[in-house]
Amino acid sequence: MLIIGENIHIIAPRVKQAVQDRDTAAMQKLAVSQVEAGAHLLDLNIGPQKRQGIEVMSWLVDAVQQVTDVGLSLDTTNLAAIEAGLKLVKRQAVINSTSAEPERLEKVPPVAAAYGAKLIALTMGKGGIPLTAEERVTIAIEQLVPRAMEVGLPMDDLLLDPLVLTVAGCQEYCPHAVEAVRYIKQGMDPAPQTVCGLSNVSNHVPAEGRSLLNRVYLVKLMAVGIDAAIADPLDQELMETIRIIEERDDSTPVGALLLTLHDRTAAMEELEPSDVDMDDPAQADIWKTVQVLENKIIYSEAYLRA
Repeated sequence: MLIIGENIHIIAPRVKQAVQDRDTAAMQKLAVSQVEAGAHLLDLNIGPQKRQGIEVMSWLVDAVQQVTDVGLSLDTTNLAAIEAGLKLVKRQAVINSTSAEPERLEKVPPVAAAYGAKLIALTMGKGGIPLTAEERVTIAIEQLVPRAMEVGLPMDDLLLDPLVLTVAGCQEYCPHAVEAVRYIKQGMDPAPQTVCGLSNVSNHVPAEGRSLLNRVYLVKLMAVGIDAAIADPLDQELMETIRIIEERDDSTPVGALLLTLHDRTAAMEELEPSDVDMDDPAQADIWKTVQVLENKIIYSEAYLRA
């Protein structure tokens, strides 16, 4: 699967400061570190940037391309800034993103088609994020896919985003993103590509607890066919989890458990207590995390100690 490096994000204080200072070296260092860690593409999230979007995106695309040779995901609601970046990219870019909100759906897909870019399409409309997988898939089928076809965007260039929500406050909706991917992959022919903002599942979770939630959730998403994730390639445990699933490496107890979780999720079955050695702290933590992500126990910051 493709990893789109998430770390050049304006919400991060060091990135925000580097953008303000036009600190090219800082951005290049962050770009290179992600590629060296295994990122296949890099997300350049500059925020809305209503006043300086064109300048910032142009500067950032140029800076990153000087030191890397991967595709770029241009992440902003400023369409003029996206176009500025598209004029500079050396590889096929990704536009992040459109939605089914009428103005975005009208304006963004034609730009993707005109520049030969891939397009991330959020499965939401003007009413916000739908609560259920079925509602999200309906938006994809009835609005996002037809619009892509209308403007001549190949299905291979459309990436549907099922909208990952955090366990901290939106826990009951975590299973719906997984099932939305399953429905898209099983029920649409040809099936568009799928992508998610993986780290959203652990938003507002203490830093020490985020990686485990992200890793276990990604195993479930991989089981239903997710094609790409905007994620942190600098998280070595996350990248190792991806390797374990892709290579089906069951040589360790944790690896074997992750593969069991993957296979049971793919088969629409549940992980069973008998699958887990509860005397192994790492396996016990995975079990508890699965229960949180499946909304079977309530998330709290102390859930692993319960």
